Amino acid sequence: MTRLIARRLAVLAGLTLTLPLVASTAGAGTTPAPITVPDSAIHASTITISGAKPLPTTKTLTHWFGTALNPDDGVTYGFNMVGADPSLQQSTTITVDITPVNVVIGGRTFSGSDVLQPTLASPVFAINDYTQTPFVTNSTDGKTNNGFTTGGALSSGNTGVQLEDATMRSQFDKQGTGYHVRLNPVVHDPITIVVPSGTGTLLQTGRGVVAGDVNVNWWASQIQNLDNALSYNDPTHVPLYLTNNVMLYVGSNPANCCVIGFHGAGEVVGHGAGSGNGGGNQPVQTFAWASYVTPGFFNPVADWALQDIHALSHEISEWADDPFVTNTVEPWLTPTAPQYGCTGVLETGDPVVGIGFAKGTDSFEQGPTPNGTLVADGYYHPEDEVFMPWFMRLSPSTSQAVQTGTGGRYTFMGSLNPYPGFKRPATGC
Repeated sequence: MTRLIARRLAVLAGLTLTLPLVASTAGAGTTPAPITVPDSAIHASTITISGAKPLPTTKTLTHWFGTALNPDDGVTYGFNMVGADPSLQQSTTITVDITPVNVVIGGRTFSGSDVLQPTLASPVFAINDYTQTPFVTNSTDGKTNNGFTTGGALSSGNTGVQLEDATMRSQFDKQGTGYHVRLNPVVHDPITIVVPSGTGTLLQTGRGVVAGDVNVNWWASQIQNLDNALSYNDPTHVPLYLTNNVMLYVGSNPANCCVIGFHGAGEVVGHGAGSGNGGGNQPVQTFAWASYVTPGFFNPVADWALQDIHALSHEISEWADDPFVTNTVEPWLTPTAPQYGCTGVLETGDPVVGIGFAKGTDSFEQGPTPNGTLVADGYYHPEDEVFMPWFMRLSPSTSQAVQTGTGGRYTFMGSLNPYPGFKRPATGC
């Protein structure tokens, strides 16, 4: 998918908010007509927000440190990941503090509360069988079979698990063992944010689906301030801020859309157990924001998988593999995401944005779009995820064996990912 902004986002420091986070906006009682945009003008992307390096004495979520030798450049890379070392075959449970965010733009409310139950029932938190999938992405250019095709065998040995648990077990070839990374959702009261005039607008695509469209820098500051302000935030947990069909635009042009999620980390200073003076040894808080995507906002032919929990599955996977936004790798380049350019970050979802599969049963927003197009198909649409051996240029891969052929896979979908670049290690720049 098209990359819209730089990998690191500079967010203005020193902003403070008083809860509830409500800002005045001119004409808040009237709803302006949405800006109609063609499918060719919008592209899904994600970003990271800052980072923080934990020390051995830092209070933060359970994680482990490992190293991997890249035979291509001869460099041994260090990395932190959520959970316990897979070789120990231990189970870790991380509490996810979910805060629904109701966003008001031009008098129209996009209710994060509405998508809370569908999210809790989704593969991100619900238990599923990952041995099979009925449908997978066929081509993100949409030239064949409406962008999706029949699935098949997915990840043997991964039954009765959550999505990220299955993904991590497959990445380290530990499916069917005692190794687990489980998520425990805890729901908190919703927060309402009214977007000031000039900071957000409404976008409508050809099928009549309307999304909120908010400036990325302004929104990132709101999420970081929530991290500092909410009393229940705990550095051993991960706060998740959930919105409903709210996208972000870059710069001053609302049509420069759409960022659908981000994750990040920051040192906790002067909040909870944090030190008022800092000094590099205070707790580190990781966090994520993701938007539930209404079916039909993105092109259902070219972007079949870009609906419902696609953004959330992306952010949870990247948080688990790079919780502190500090894991670096040999720079990589992929034709599935050419606008990323040459990037040296371990972000498991970036190369495969828009590539996914069907899983679970989704009963939310399953009717036709306002213009009568039927996009929803009764399933959730998690994103495929790239594994460590792809970034480390390992051949063969040390991850779970592919469904067809020999050797290990480089993404969770394995042989079901249609692109040749994920049947082999990453290439350089």
